[in-house]
Amino acid sequence: MNLDNCPRCGKLYAKNFMGLCGDCIKEIEIEYDKCKTYLRENKGTHMQQLSDATGVSIKQITKFIREGRISIENNPGMAYPCEICSVTMIREGNMCESCRSRLTKDLSSAAQQLSGETEVQGTMTYGALNKFRKD
Repeated sequence: MNLDNCPRCGKLYAKNFMGLCGDCIKEIEIEYDKCKTYLRENKGTHMQQLSDATGVSIKQITKFIREGRISIENNPGMAYPCEICSVTMIREGNMCESCRSRLTKDLSSAAQQLSGETEVQGTMTYGALNKFRKD
């Protein structure tokens, strides 16, 4: 039997697919029910209002949204912070458009640099091999 410490409360537990102890799993389900009930009764709630009213952390509410357990489709005020900059509020994915475009630009720049180095190395290797060839 594999044992581990619960990352949420620190208790020792038998490992499971959730990665949490049974008590924390139950607590999370109770938090989810609170959020779901509050959202049904109070449409148009913002993330902070939901957190204040239910006592559930914004981080946990965000997790519910990303897991698809809480739908933000009918709640225009529900948004969560970008994982990269933590400033811009987003409604889907992990990062805002600004961070996504910056990441794309950085990746393309790195790819260009890498392809340039490969060409130089290839030429140098070819040149070294040519020296050993007999014409």
